[in-house]
Amino acid sequence: MNKPQPNHIPQEAFDWYDEYAHGMMDRRTFMKKLGGLAVLGYSMAVLTSALLPNYALAEQVSFNDDDIKATYQTFDSPNGHTTGQGYLVEPTNVEGQRPVVLVIHENRGLNPYIKDVARRLAKAGFIAFAPDALFVLGGYPGNDDEGRAMQRTMDKEKIQNDFVAAAQFLKSHPRSNGKLGAVGFCFGGYIVNYLAAVDSTLLSAGVPFYGTPASKELRKNIKAPLVIQLGELDKRVNATWPEYEADLKANDVPYQMHMYEDAHHGFHNDSTSRYDKANAELAWQRTLAFFNEQLS
Repeated sequence: MNKPQPNHIPQEAFDWYDEYAHGMMDRRTFMKKLGGLAVLGYSMAVLTSALLPNYALAEQVSFNDDDIKATYQTFDSPNGHTTGQGYLVEPTNVEGQRPVVLVIHENRGLNPYIKDVARRLAKAGFIAFAPDALFVLGGYPGNDDEGRAMQRTMDKEKIQNDFVAAAQFLKSHPRSNGKLGAVGFCFGGYIVNYLAAVDSTLLSAGVPFYGTPASKELRKNIKAPLVIQLGELDKRVNATWPEYEADLKANDVPYQMHMYEDAHHGFHNDSTSRYDKANAELAWQRTLAFFNEQLS
């Protein structure tokens, strides 16, 4: 089943979904606002189908692909939730030491889209590890609404420490070449920025997709080169960019920022109508090229 195209959906619907998905609007208000569009002639079925994810659309690399091997691995997180778990994907068509990339999910746990991103990286020759922040609560529940609600109840500092521990776990993997990259989306984009700032020796390269920056007092620690991916229509995250860019410049951090024309927050996620195929593919090509350059 194909998703309705974004140009068939009013922009305000995407803005409301962004507010809803990030805890600034409750579900009842969100659905009421969509109902107002339905009165104007937009089908509620079309609107909800367009805005809510369909993960059957998000598989680009099968977990049965012969070029990869996927397993679940636990790791110690003494400053977080004691133990974490993630989805480890290794390439089987190359041998020896490999660059490693941490893949960081949105604010709803390790959903099928993020797992597929990890498989895409392994298919490209990287060892990828995608932790699930919800592991301590039983893991991603199979439903984004429930996942968001679960993650909202958790201690943010402990979650951040879990991702630091996951990064250290991956960096010390037996096949790691010692160079760690990180890519994340939305909340995961924030975590990439945080990992670069909390420990200047942790990352060798970071690619935050539409993520807000780490706290201002931490930004002076950033040393790793960054490729920052932003969607033109993402007003909430884009409002944080000018100050972040000023701090990166002030601290001589090597960075590139790409602003994707007419792209929404979440434009890389191919399970919803926010997906922008051309911009997502370009952003991914730039991500792989950057990691190949910085981590090899």
